[in-house]
Amino acid sequence: MKIFKQISPLKAHLEAARLSGKSIGLVPTMGALHKGHLSLVEASQAQNQITVCSIFVNPAQFNNPSELLKYPRTIEKDTEMLKEVRCDVLFCPETEEMYPHQSMIKLDFDPLDKVMEGKFRPGHFSGVGLVVSKLFNIVEPDHAYFGQKDWQQFAIINQMVQDLSFDITLHSIPTLREPDGLALSSRNQRLTNEQRPHATVFHRALTLAKHKLLEGERPEAVQAVVKNMVENEPGVTFEYFELADSTNLNSIKNVEASNRPIMCIAGYVGEVRLIDNMFVE
Repeated sequence: MKIFKQISPLKAHLEAARLSGKSIGLVPTMGALHKGHLSLVEASQAQNQITVCSIFVNPAQFNNPSELLKYPRTIEKDTEMLKEVRCDVLFCPETEEMYPHQSMIKLDFDPLDKVMEGKFRPGHFSGVGLVVSKLFNIVEPDHAYFGQKDWQQFAIINQMVQDLSFDITLHSIPTLREPDGLALSSRNQRLTNEQRPHATVFHRALTLAKHKLLEGERPEAVQAVVKNMVENEPGVTFEYFELADSTNLNSIKNVEASNRPIMCIAGYVGEVRLIDNMFVE
């Protein structure tokens, strides 16, 4: 595996691969890798001759400075994990390399970034869109891979690709879970042994909500059940539960109103903020 910390040598390496006819897949991450990230790498390897995994904790997408400081950084372990799955390229730049100057651009994805995560984390998706645009321009991948757990992010990036005419095919890879249902996440590393069992409440709530919605219960009633369930879990704080159209993220009143409705949920376990989602199908 070749490791690059600077943009210019990475671009030169990939240009040579591109001229030889090799397709390139990109897996953008913020590190603290787990099996979910590796499943994205494997999906890329199945479709491309070259797979690039980027590791960069992007300061532009953190609206809470303390969250940026607390975000786990395990670059040595991450590097070994990528070597084990035979990833071709690791791009792990420093902040000064990605942002040599103070960025002035603010991206607005209205209405996609005004609901759910965007409502509770203003400015977050502007930072996401900025860094993903940079990575797309640097790597120039044929394909890019994202996890389903961050579905709102995927929907927003998909819109950005269309609007800015990036010649890239996006792929959303199903969320991997622990045996008890907890979605794999880098943030799980911050959960204490006491908090860990309570973090499964989000998946339990989604599973119950899906059952009730498919039985015909109204979303408002289901939302109330979910809210009550999460709020009664020790050490857990409820933030939101939404039934939405998975394409435009518009809130819907019944599952028949969308070709592929999705339920999204978020909250805190102690000080650790977790998100999850599930399609209703």
